[in-house]
Amino acid sequence: MEPRKKIKKNQRHQGKGKRREAGGKRQKMAQAVGEDGMCLSAVTVLIYAIFVVPLTAVSTSSHPHRKTLVPKMDEAILTVSNELQSDMVVSWLSDHCYQCLFQPLGVVPAGPGPGLPSVVDFTVSTQHPVTLQLNSSPVNLEQCRLHFHFGEHGKYSLWVKNLNDPAEVNCSLVTETEPVNSYLPILFAFLGFTGLAVLAAIGNTIMGLEVVKNHLLRWGNAMETDRLINSELGPSSRLVEPSVEVAIPATAGRRLRSLDTFRGFSLVIMVFVNYGGGRYWFFRHESWNGLTVADLVFPWFVFIMGTSIALSTSGSLRRGAFRSHLLGKVLWRSVQLFLIGLIVINPNYCQGPLGWDSLRIPGVLQRLAFSYLVVASLDLLVARVRLDNLPLNAWWYPVCDFLLYWPAWLCVLLLEALWLSLTFLLPVPGCPNGYLGPGGLGDFGQYPNCTGGAAGFVDRWLLGESHIYQTPSSRVVYRSTAAYDPEGVLGSINSILMAFLGLQAGKILLHYSDLHSKIISRFLIWGFVLGVLSAVLTKCSKDHGFIPVNKNLWSLSYVTTLSCFAFVILGAVYYIVDVKKWWSGTPFYYPGMNSILVYMGHEIFEEYFPFRWRMANSQSHAEHLAQNLVATSIWVFISYVLYRKKIFWKI
Repeated sequence: MEPRKKIKKNQRHQGKGKRREAGGKRQKMAQAVGEDGMCLSAVTVLIYAIFVVPLTAVSTSSHPHRKTLVPKMDEAILTVSNELQSDMVVSWLSDHCYQCLFQPLGVVPAGPGPGLPSVVDFTVSTQHPVTLQLNSSPVNLEQCRLHFHFGEHGKYSLWVKNLNDPAEVNCSLVTETEPVNSYLPILFAFLGFTGLAVLAAIGNTIMGLEVVKNHLLRWGNAMETDRLINSELGPSSRLVEPSVEVAIPATAGRRLRSLDTFRGFSLVIMVFVNYGGGRYWFFRHESWNGLTVADLVFPWFVFIMGTSIALSTSGSLRRGAFRSHLLGKVLWRSVQLFLIGLIVINPNYCQGPLGWDSLRIPGVLQRLAFSYLVVASLDLLVARVRLDNLPLNAWWYPVCDFLLYWPAWLCVLLLEALWLSLTFLLPVPGCPNGYLGPGGLGDFGQYPNCTGGAAGFVDRWLLGESHIYQTPSSRVVYRSTAAYDPEGVLGSINSILMAFLGLQAGKILLHYSDLHSKIISRFLIWGFVLGVLSAVLTKCSKDHGFIPVNKNLWSLSYVTTLSCFAFVILGAVYYIVDVKKWWSGTPFYYPGMNSILVYMGHEIFEEYFPFRWRMANSQSHAEHLAQNLVATSIWVFISYVLYRKKIFWKI
């Protein structure tokens, strides 16, 4: 047994020895592999050090690890590379900001070494041309200044370096990525609507052919077919046949189609810009002085309201209505308009229930109500029941539409004198007398809290700062912080003047009846006179006149300029629609017949589908434009359906 045990013991020792030997071999192999790996790693590090590290160092200096900026709508990316040995403060100034100070954009640190720039990315506005200013820090010495209009979503590089002379700084701007053409959607939309208009004209021409008419007469009622062919339904209150309609005055029971067309045109643009206008700056209200498309429509609406007052008052008096009864109706309608604007249109229910603490008192419908009340009351006091007994041979007959109503004109001129006195003579704490600026950055930052001058002061004094508009358009460019209401108290005086000039247009239509050439010539004369007055007040400039054109202030020049446009446009539409009948006014005629309903509806249902939906790309002008055009077109279609159903909502 012992020899066997010894043999087994020897075998175990031999097995252990073999295992040790095998383990030693594996250890040696591992060491060899480790040495080879170390050699390979050393070679790799050597190659990386020789070839890659210098490139990486240069790349890191030129393009450091920084947060990538994504441009939003109306923005571009500007990369500033600074090779100087001092920090650079980058500032900017918009051409649209009159008498403003440069605003800091950011700081670019000094370059880490010769030929190694420090790089910082900024977003810049693309709506208007801007001036860039680069100052060295901390001595605040201007090194260069550039004027440029950046393109939307473009990428630009600004290199700041020394050339041959260390004291000479060179700034060069390079376009890295071409901007997008954000105005192409407008072109496509225009071509699309033009195509629809052409197709509609072709369809009407085909439907007007005798052969087509005969076929249609076989299929349906003759009167219904004629209505479908000509789209001339007229208002529900039509009292006479179309064949004799032209031969009677506008006040004898028929409406002027051109007036409803002009009203509808203004209303459609108003709805479009209120919905956003594709987020284009020229479809938004001007920040302060000047005009955009959005600034045109409200005064035109006020002007047309004045024209309608003249026609409706004359018609009611001809039918034997008492002035006291009409005055009561005017007062009640004004109260209705004011309450609708105050309770229905103004509040933002998304921010909570209606409450007095932050209720805005002025507004669009409130201003319409006030202007309507004053102008309609003045007209009722001086309106003449009959106009056919005027002496045609009198020397004053060519201006009878003006002289016969001199008491009303006197009242309006006294109101305008009141506006001028308050605007230019009323002391405003902390502001110069007659200040018409935006405050904020304007006037080189001297009067930051003087937005609107006397107009803003009167609103804050009478209504309270919490009851006026909190985010005026002046905040966009001028960074003003004071609350200011563009439909405030002082501006309402000039809206009365605007409505009264519209009333004058109505008097021209009444006094010259169907003497179309006299009506159009009178419109052109009034337009010319008001245009000359605007040129004098503004000195034919945006910011340098005595009284600049300003929608926020409803300045006197704003009223005369927009009234000039209104007289000319109404005269042209009257000639095309009512005289020559080249155009039926479609599609603007339909919303013009239901203006209050369309205006209220578009305000109340603005956030509901199909007027608004979640967009795939909220930073795209094209998608915003499509959404706003669809919403506006839906309201035009709704007004057409209501017209066909003979549903007209009046207040």
